[in-house]
Amino acid sequence: MDISSVDPKAVIMDENAMTRAVARISYEILERNKGAEGLCFIGILSRGICIAERIAAKLSELEGISPEVGRLDITAYRDDEKHSDSADRTDIPFDVKNKRVIIVDDVIFTGRSARAAIDAVMKRGRPRNIQLAVLVDRGHRELPIRPDYVGKNVPTSRGESVKVMMKETDGFDKVVIFE
Repeated sequence: MDISSVDPKAVIMDENAMTRAVARISYEILERNKGAEGLCFIGILSRGICIAERIAAKLSELEGISPEVGRLDITAYRDDEKHSDSADRTDIPFDVKNKRVIIVDDVIFTGRSARAAIDAVMKRGRPRNIQLAVLVDRGHRELPIRPDYVGKNVPTSRGESVKVMMKETDGFDKVVIFE
């Protein structure tokens, strides 16, 4: 969807709301995992990486430990889209074996991206566990996948689209809904 010429139906998160959501997710991760030791983050291209980096930075600020962050291209693992022969843009410069891996995505919808990400991580080794953090959960799951950490639950219709915009990729922070 080319959103450059379409007005959003609603702005559901502004920069401040996104900052608060990332902070809340960070605190929840620390509480559930009893600190940041042994955690690593894998962001799903493209905005999941930005969110993963922000969470890791917050944990570093709070705990003095800088968790490793990798980037994951799930294209080859998707079951609902045709794969092109484009290059794999995955960059996970650490071993996931016996680590607590937190997969990070911007929006969870059907659950297919999360399933693909789990498959991709498992192909690289056997982590101690895998957790899922998302900025927005919009419902409509097709697979039995539920995120462990959610910035905001946003009930949507199937015909609506949720778009996350980040300073790193778009020049500003905002989450909007389009019809």
